[in-house]
Amino acid sequence: MPAYPAPTAGQFDGPAHRFAVRAYFEDTDLSGVVYHANYLKWFERARSDMVRLLGIDQRAANEAGEGAYAVSDLTIRYLAPARLDDVVLIATTVEDLRAASCRLLQKAFRDGALLAEARVRVGFVGPDCRPRRQPPAWRAAFASILEPTGNP
Repeated sequence: MPAYPAPTAGQFDGPAHRFAVRAYFEDTDLSGVVYHANYLKWFERARSDMVRLLGIDQRAANEAGEGAYAVSDLTIRYLAPARLDDVVLIATTVEDLRAASCRLLQKAFRDGALLAEARVRVGFVGPDCRPRRQPPAWRAAFASILEPTGNP
């Protein structure tokens, strides 16, 4: 049986994680413009792979009853549309880090043009869905890529 290709995980460029997606037919409306909610899916995929590249195993922590990250706040701004077959680069940086949460800035670009940006706060919650401190190794992983200026 042939080996399956590994899905892309993006890569770090300094403190920024870069993750490429393509706008498929399923992502668009009848006019070929990417439906607004699909940016949220792309941002989530990029965040998930960034966390994975940082060595954070969310699944194992959740299955062990330690907790998981949950989105607690999100704002998004749309500036220009992506269209069918566009390659969109999602850039993610850490803007703020606290004991139980971190704030991320995510931007979607096409050929260098900013299409959308979102600010997302994720909080670490226990199995009871109450906030709790992030595991120290996880907080250290985020600290290693914290944007020094707070404005990527």
